[in-house]
Order: sequence, then structure tokens, then C-alpha cells
Amino acid sequence: MTISTDDVRRLLQTEDKDAILVMVEGRIEVIGAGALASDKYRGALEVISREDLVSRVGRDPSERALTEQASILDAAVSELGG
Repeated sequence: MTISTDDVRRLLQTEDKDAILVMVEGRIEVIGAGALASDKYRGALEVISREDLVSRVGRDPSERALTEQASILDAAVSELGG
């Protein structure tokens, strides 16, 4: 599964300050941190939190910065076998 620029943008734009980007059953989703403990997301791989993403790219990043982060995150997940 590829993490896209749109996935990174969705995480950044969500109003939930505790949101995280996860990979579950081959899908990339943005969820609230509390949902990670639910049965629906059991076994999900936490990719990055909104807070960590903001610390990396700021609150209003360029399209290039979003694309770069998507590539970095995708490579990290691929290395883990995701």
C-alpha cells in the first residue's frame, strides 16, 4: 500500500488534534487516537500522529513538503513489511 500525498494532507487537515495515520488491512486511514484500541483497528500500524507531522512540516506546508513526507512515510512502512 502506498501512502499518498492526499493521505498526508488529510491527516494535516483533520480537526482532531489527536488524529493518527494508520495502515490497517492494506488501507491507509486517518483516525482518532482513541480508535486505535478498538476492535476495528486491532493490529493497525500507526504510521504518524498529526502532532508529529506538524512538527515535521508545519501547519501550512507546500505541496512539495507533503509529497516528500508521503514518500518518507511510505518508505518507512515498506521497510517494516507493510
